[in-house]
Amino acid sequence: MGRHKQFDEGEALEAALSVFWQKGYEGTSFQDLTRATGVARPGLYAAFGNKEAFFRKALDLYESKYMGYMSKALDEPTSRQVVEGILRGSAFLQTTNAAHPGCLGINGALACSEDAEPIRLELIKRRAKFQLALQKRFDKARLEGDLPESIDCTTLASFVMAIAQGMAVQAKAGASRKALIGLIKHTLFTWPSAANECQKNQNG
Repeated sequence: MGRHKQFDEGEALEAALSVFWQKGYEGTSFQDLTRATGVARPGLYAAFGNKEAFFRKALDLYESKYMGYMSKALDEPTSRQVVEGILRGSAFLQTTNAAHPGCLGINGALACSEDAEPIRLELIKRRAKFQLALQKRFDKARLEGDLPESIDCTTLASFVMAIAQGMAVQAKAGASRKALIGLIKHTLFTWPSAANECQKNQNG
Protein backbone atom coordinates (compact mmCIF):
# COMPACT_ATOMS: atom_id res chain seq x y z
CA MET A 1 0.00 0.00 0.00
CA GLY A 2 1.19 3.50 -0.74
CA ARG A 3 1.81 5.92 2.09
CA HIS A 4 -0.10 9.16 2.41
CA LYS A 5 1.89 12.27 1.59
CA GLN A 6 3.29 13.84 4.76
CA PHE A 7 1.92 17.23 5.76
CA ASP A 8 2.08 19.61 8.70
CA GLU A 9 -0.90 18.71 10.91
CA GLY A 10 -0.71 22.02 12.75
CA GLU A 11 -1.00 24.02 9.53
CA ALA A 12 -3.82 21.79 8.32
CA LEU A 13 -5.71 22.28 11.58
CA GLU A 14 -5.25 26.06 11.36
CA ALA A 15 -6.65 26.02 7.83
CA ALA A 16 -9.60 23.86 8.89
CA LEU A 17 -10.29 26.15 11.85
CA SER A 18 -10.57 29.11 9.50
CA VAL A 19 -13.13 27.27 7.35
CA PHE A 20 -15.21 26.10 10.32
CA TRP A 21 -15.11 29.63 11.75
CA GLN A 22 -16.33 31.10 8.49
CA LYS A 23 -18.97 28.53 7.51
CA GLY A 24 -19.96 26.89 10.79
CA TYR A 25 -19.99 23.16 11.38
CA GLU A 26 -22.99 22.34 9.20
CA GLY A 27 -21.92 24.66 6.39
CA THR A 28 -18.48 23.07 6.08
CA SER A 29 -18.08 20.03 3.85
CA PHE A 30 -15.14 17.66 3.78
CA GLN A 31 -14.46 18.98 0.29
CA ASP A 32 -14.07 22.45 1.83
CA LEU A 33 -11.58 21.00 4.31
CA THR A 34 -9.51 19.21 1.67
CA ARG A 35 -9.47 22.36 -0.46
CA ALA A 36 -8.42 24.58 2.46
CA THR A 37 -5.75 22.23 3.79
CA GLY A 38 -4.45 20.95 0.47
CA VAL A 39 -4.64 17.43 1.90
CA ALA A 40 -6.62 14.59 0.34
CA ARG A 41 -9.53 13.10 2.25
CA PRO A 42 -7.70 9.87 3.28
CA GLY A 43 -4.89 11.92 4.81
CA LEU A 44 -7.30 14.09 6.79
CA TYR A 45 -9.23 11.06 8.02
CA ALA A 46 -6.01 9.40 9.12
CA ALA A 47 -4.83 12.49 11.01
CA PHE A 48 -8.06 13.93 12.40
CA GLY A 49 -10.90 11.42 11.99
CA ASN A 50 -14.32 12.30 10.63
CA LYS A 51 -15.72 15.83 10.37
CA GLU A 52 -17.06 15.79 13.95
CA ALA A 53 -13.69 14.75 15.38
CA PHE A 54 -11.96 17.29 13.13
CA PHE A 55 -14.23 20.08 14.40
CA ARG A 56 -13.59 19.14 18.03
CA LYS A 57 -9.84 19.41 17.42
CA ALA A 58 -10.34 22.77 15.69
CA LEU A 59 -12.43 23.91 18.65
CA ASP A 60 -9.66 22.90 21.07
CA LEU A 61 -7.19 24.94 19.00
CA TYR A 62 -9.57 27.90 18.93
CA GLU A 63 -9.92 27.88 22.71
CA SER A 64 -6.21 27.50 23.40
CA LYS A 65 -5.10 30.09 20.82
CA TYR A 66 -7.83 32.72 20.94
CA MET A 67 -9.92 32.40 24.10
CA GLY A 68 -7.27 33.02 26.76
CA TYR A 69 -8.73 36.46 27.44
CA MET A 70 -11.77 34.79 29.04
CA SER A 71 -9.89 33.05 31.85
CA LYS A 72 -7.51 36.02 32.19
CA ALA A 73 -10.47 38.34 32.76
CA LEU A 74 -11.60 36.26 35.75
CA ASP A 75 -8.44 37.39 37.58
CA GLU A 76 -9.32 41.09 37.34
CA PRO A 77 -9.83 42.75 40.76
CA THR A 78 -13.44 43.88 40.31
CA SER A 79 -16.52 42.37 38.66
CA ARG A 80 -16.79 45.38 36.34
CA GLN A 81 -13.22 44.84 35.15
CA VAL A 82 -13.94 41.14 34.71
CA VAL A 83 -16.86 41.93 32.42
CA GLU A 84 -14.93 44.60 30.54
CA GLY A 85 -12.12 42.12 29.87
CA ILE A 86 -14.53 39.47 28.62
CA LEU A 87 -16.56 41.75 26.38
CA ARG A 88 -13.66 43.76 24.95
CA GLY A 89 -11.77 40.54 24.25
CA SER A 90 -14.86 39.15 22.56
CA ALA A 91 -15.34 42.26 20.42
CA PHE A 92 -11.71 42.17 19.30
CA LEU A 93 -11.81 38.48 18.43
CA GLN A 94 -15.16 38.69 16.66
CA THR A 95 -14.03 41.50 14.36
CA THR A 96 -10.34 40.68 13.81
CA ASN A 97 -10.69 38.82 10.52
CA ALA A 98 -13.21 39.90 7.89
CA ALA A 99 -13.12 36.39 6.39
CA HIS A 100 -14.60 34.84 9.52
CA PRO A 101 -16.32 37.39 11.79
CA GLY A 102 -18.18 36.33 14.91
CA CYS A 103 -17.42 33.42 17.22
CA LEU A 104 -16.58 29.86 16.19
CA GLY A 105 -18.80 28.46 18.95
CA ILE A 106 -21.82 30.55 17.97
CA ASN A 107 -21.27 30.11 14.22
CA GLY A 108 -20.87 26.38 14.76
CA ALA A 109 -23.98 25.95 16.89
CA LEU A 110 -26.48 27.87 14.77
CA ALA A 111 -28.76 25.97 12.40
CA CYS A 112 -27.56 22.52 13.43
CA SER A 113 -29.47 19.53 12.10
CA GLU A 114 -30.23 16.39 14.09
CA ASP A 115 -27.05 14.81 12.72
CA ALA A 116 -25.03 17.64 14.27
CA GLU A 117 -26.71 17.43 17.67
CA PRO A 118 -23.53 16.08 19.39
CA ILE A 119 -21.64 19.19 18.24
CA ARG A 120 -24.37 21.53 19.44
CA LEU A 121 -24.38 19.83 22.84
CA GLU A 122 -20.57 19.99 23.03
CA LEU A 123 -20.64 23.73 22.36
CA ILE A 124 -23.36 24.22 24.96
CA LYS A 125 -21.32 22.25 27.50
CA ARG A 126 -18.23 24.37 26.91
CA ARG A 127 -20.13 27.62 27.24
CA ALA A 128 -21.84 26.37 30.40
CA LYS A 129 -18.46 25.53 31.94
CA PHE A 130 -17.22 29.08 31.54
CA GLN A 131 -20.55 30.55 32.63
CA LEU A 132 -20.29 28.58 35.87
CA ALA A 133 -16.76 29.91 36.41
CA LEU A 134 -18.07 33.43 35.83
CA GLN A 135 -20.91 32.89 38.29
CA LYS A 136 -18.43 31.76 40.95
CA ARG A 137 -16.32 34.87 40.29
CA PHE A 138 -19.41 37.02 40.82
CA ASP A 139 -20.22 35.09 44.01
CA LYS A 140 -16.75 36.04 45.24
CA ALA A 141 -17.32 39.66 44.25
CA ARG A 142 -20.57 39.71 46.21
CA LEU A 143 -18.89 38.30 49.31
CA GLU A 144 -16.14 40.93 49.00
CA GLY A 145 -18.69 43.74 48.82
CA ASP A 146 -17.99 44.53 45.16
CA LEU A 147 -21.52 43.52 44.12
CA PRO A 148 -24.79 44.16 45.99
CA GLU A 149 -25.84 41.43 48.41
CA SER A 150 -29.19 41.21 46.62
CA ILE A 151 -27.66 40.38 43.23
CA ASP A 152 -28.44 37.02 41.61
CA CYS A 153 -25.01 35.91 40.41
CA THR A 154 -26.41 33.08 38.30
CA THR A 155 -28.59 35.49 36.34
CA LEU A 156 -25.80 38.05 36.13
CA ALA A 157 -23.40 35.51 34.62
CA SER A 158 -26.09 34.44 32.16
CA PHE A 159 -26.64 38.10 31.22
CA VAL A 160 -22.95 38.66 30.46
CA MET A 161 -22.81 35.50 28.34
CA ALA A 162 -25.94 36.61 26.47
CA ILE A 163 -24.31 39.97 25.70
CA ALA A 164 -21.14 38.27 24.42
CA GLN A 165 -23.13 35.82 22.30
CA GLY A 166 -25.36 38.59 20.96
CA MET A 167 -22.26 40.54 19.96
CA ALA A 168 -21.02 37.47 18.08
CA VAL A 169 -24.26 37.25 16.12
CA GLN A 170 -24.10 40.97 15.30
CA ALA A 171 -20.46 40.70 14.23
CA LYS A 172 -21.36 37.80 11.94
CA ALA A 173 -24.08 40.01 10.45
CA GLY A 174 -21.56 42.78 9.75
CA ALA A 175 -21.53 44.93 12.87
CA SER A 176 -18.29 46.90 13.27
CA ARG A 177 -15.97 46.78 16.25
CA LYS A 178 -16.99 50.37 17.02
CA ALA A 179 -20.63 49.32 17.24
CA LEU A 180 -19.78 46.44 19.58
CA ILE A 181 -17.69 48.74 21.79
CA GLY A 182 -20.77 50.95 22.10
CA LEU A 183 -22.74 48.00 23.49
CA ILE A 184 -19.93 47.25 25.92
CA LYS A 185 -19.84 50.83 27.19
CA HIS A 186 -23.59 50.75 27.81
CA THR A 187 -23.30 47.44 29.66
CA LEU A 188 -20.52 48.78 31.87
CA PHE A 189 -22.41 52.04 32.50
CA THR A 190 -25.33 50.09 33.92
CA TRP A 191 -23.20 47.58 35.86
CA PRO A 192 -24.45 47.04 39.44
CA SER A 193 -22.25 47.99 42.36
CA ALA A 194 -22.61 47.71 46.12
CA ALA A 195 -21.94 51.44 46.47
CA ASN A 196 -24.82 52.35 44.13
CA GLU A 197 -27.14 49.92 45.93
CA CYS A 198 -26.26 51.49 49.29
CA GLN A 199 -26.93 55.00 47.94
CA LYS A 200 -30.32 53.91 46.58
CA ASN A 201 -31.27 52.46 49.96
CA GLN A 202 -30.27 55.66 51.73
CA ASN A 203 -32.24 57.82 49.28
CA GLY A 204 -35.22 55.48 49.39
